[in-house]
Amino acid sequence: MSAVMPYVWAFIIGGAFCVIAQILIDKTKLTPARILVAYVVAGVVLGGCGVYKYIIDFAGAGATTPLCGFGYLIAEGVKSEIDKRGLLGALTGGLSAASAGIAAALVFGLLAAVFFKSKRKK
Repeated sequence: MSAVMPYVWAFIIGGAFCVIAQILIDKTKLTPARILVAYVVAGVVLGGCGVYKYIIDFAGAGATTPLCGFGYLIAEGVKSEIDKRGLLGALTGGLSAASAGIAAALVFGLLAAVFFKSKRKK
């Protein structure tokens, strides 16, 4: 049973992020784009303060997969590059830390565009 619990917690925490976003969409006038940006900023702020690391240790992929995890990744990249390169690391750290994920999104988006035809909305 203990081998299954990390998956259960990842599902619960990741699902909680989704539930919160859906409630914000349904109950406020915030657009989905603003909610997504708020999630990334929350991940950056919590990552910069050192709090998000504990959430990741507890929930694993349930905390790293959502957009908050992307913000955390950017914050960690900036912190590590500042330690290595100084102030220049503040400009390069976030992109270098997230470059693999960004590249994968671009490649898979391109492949989807090449192999599938889009249809107009009616």
